[in-house]
Amino acid sequence: MNAIVLVDQIWAIGREGRLLFNLPTDMEYFKKLTEGGTIIMGRRTLNSFVEGRPLPNRRNIVVTRNADLVPPGIEVAPDADAALEAVANEDPEKVWVIGGGSVYAALLSRCRRAYVTKVETVAEGEPDTYFPDLDHLPGWEVEETSEPVTENDLTFRFVRYVNRNLDSAS
Repeated sequence: MNAIVLVDQIWAIGREGRLLFNLPTDMEYFKKLTEGGTIIMGRRTLNSFVEGRPLPNRRNIVVTRNADLVPPGIEVAPDADAALEAVANEDPEKVWVIGGGSVYAALLSRCRRAYVTKVETVAEGEPDTYFPDLDHLPGWEVEETSEPVTENDLTFRFVRYVNRNLDSAS
């Protein structure tokens, strides 16, 4: 499976349940990669979607212990292990961990790749959610980096990391 995330220079990803940046090119990238696959997220990430509705053209799985807070059309997994069981028979290249912080923390070590949109600035305000710094996490290596993209006065790159820890576990 893969992780996909948008980070600033200090690996912050969110504040009060919202993304730190509005980058339509990144949203298109996210859509292109995840459509037709399965996305795994926490309840607060789901709540950040328009009206908390599932993303179309994807199997949506929410990790939460409170299924009553999840609308119809979304599968519920009470914990990360149950989410992994739910996707056990799927093509791992089409399974995406999309946030938030606790879901990334629980599943990142099981991800083969991380698709990271790295914004070349520190977000304003006080972020409250972070992604692990893959540049300093043992076993994670940059596999590919795009040319810089500038949009909404922000410069960013699409960086694909590979988890070499899984190579030795196989």
